[in-house]
Amino acid sequence: MSPVDHGQLRARVEKALAAFLAQQRTLLGEIDGALVPVADTIEAFVMGGGKRLRPAFAYWGYRGAGGVDSDEVVGAVASLELVQASALMHDDVMDASETRRGEPAVHRRFAGLHRTEEWQGDPDAFGAGAAILLGDLCLAWSDELLRGSGIDVAALLRAREVFDLMRTEVIAGQYLDLHAQATADTSLHRAGIVARYKSAKYTVERPLLLGAAIADATPRIHRGYSAFGLPVGEAFQLRDDILGVFGDPAVTGKPAGDDLREGKRTYLVAAAFDAADPATVDELRRGLGDAGLDDAGIARLRDIIVATGALDRTERRIAALTDSALTALTSLDLPDEPAGMLESLAEAATARAV
Repeated sequence: MSPVDHGQLRARVEKALAAFLAQQRTLLGEIDGALVPVADTIEAFVMGGGKRLRPAFAYWGYRGAGGVDSDEVVGAVASLELVQASALMHDDVMDASETRRGEPAVHRRFAGLHRTEEWQGDPDAFGAGAAILLGDLCLAWSDELLRGSGIDVAALLRAREVFDLMRTEVIAGQYLDLHAQATADTSLHRAGIVARYKSAKYTVERPLLLGAAIADATPRIHRGYSAFGLPVGEAFQLRDDILGVFGDPAVTGKPAGDDLREGKRTYLVAAAFDAADPATVDELRRGLGDAGLDDAGIARLRDIIVATGALDRTERRIAALTDSALTALTSLDLPDEPAGMLESLAEAATARAV
């Protein structure tokens, strides 16, 4: 077993997050007692789940580039979890999602608080506003955690360049996702761009490059990590698209078929449009994005996705991307431990059930 396996690394990441959030809880409490629910919610959201894939890719990218283990580096890569929290909180508002990881989404939680306390105004508007602000706060805190991690100044400056670009990309990807739904763009080209910038880059490629930057890696390592990380990230998002349509709610923590009700223009959906006959295209257009779609309607859209070959096409795409990524990883000839861990993380990201 690796001296620093994923379970051990996850525990260290969570320790760093818990210590940071405890400090922020004290700060918020000193400002005003009304902020206690903000601290409670962020802590529950960040600490209550997640695979910690992004810090793991960053850490093993650092180690693969010759970096030496330290708590400071673990603290630096833990900052990625706050970027993830921000993206998820905002995503749930934009998608009007009811749940996240089997619990009420942040905007629903604050709408419930408003109703319980019988405050004035619209509870749903309050909930949406609160969730946007909490997401903004997590994004700001991600920078604070990275900056205060204790890595040396030169490493921090190198890391900031990657970190800042990553955050711009994920927000751009979120907007392009909204844009694709608003314009009803069902092209495979657009679906690929959304997947790349909304998820793929900040899930795998940029975390790897963040680790490489902290370690002051060679340009060859940076190129190799991009060649490995981008296809893994795209495969990760494609797997997420499949789970959003066919996943078990008891496992995923989200209602079955939510992506279809929300009108997500994913690669899976785009592949169905690409292969469907005109009558089936019309049926897809009528059902996709219908918030009132019942179980029978969801089942019918699933049947179409299967019958058009879109599900098989997406699975083949995941397999091809994963093979390409592993070939790139092998060509880097990294030390055995980080190479093995990165391969395991790639498999976990692309073959997961949640």
